[in-house]
Amino acid sequence: MTTKLHPDLTICGLDELGDHSARAVTHVLSILDPNWPEPAAFFSYDPHHRTEMHFTDAIEPGPEVELPQAHHVEAILAFGDTFQRDLAKQGEAHLLIHCHAGISRSTAAMTTLLMQSAPEQTEERIFERLVAIRPQAWPNSRMIGFADELLGRGGRLTAALRRHYGRRLLLRPELAEIMRGLNRAREVEMALLPNES
Repeated sequence: MTTKLHPDLTICGLDELGDHSARAVTHVLSILDPNWPEPAAFFSYDPHHRTEMHFTDAIEPGPEVELPQAHHVEAILAFGDTFQRDLAKQGEAHLLIHCHAGISRSTAAMTTLLMQSAPEQTEERIFERLVAIRPQAWPNSRMIGFADELLGRGGRLTAALRRHYGRRLLLRPELAEIMRGLNRAREVEMALLPNES
């Protein structure tokens, strides 16, 4: 569902949740590790619509890794439908998405919702908007792959993600080793592919 209304959009990590308790947050997408308890910070928030999801921030299988799956991204899109309906009715809203660090799962979810709400926008423009919200964004590529397919972007969202990774590595080359150490080497390799013509 597309709307021209412009809500407040926030991405953060667990340790930043308390900073937003007085900001009239109306909708929260909470992405946590498996079996992680409800963050206590939400007890100080005004009443809000919240969807909680549990999966690991990973792109490769491993012991005790609960990879993001297509059904998780489908649930994010369903949350987006609810948010857009509420925004259209109320005329304003404040969406907060968080994961543990506010860098990967949450930014992949925000990318998905931005693309869902503005399908006429180019994928590059969506990543520009993401960086304006959360400059340190390194979206989970597995989640973006599912979003690309579910939103019918024909690989363009994944290609734009690859270019986004490349820009991040130009600014912070040390991220390459950090991401390799987190078993995310495939994302670093995506960034190093030559540009398509």
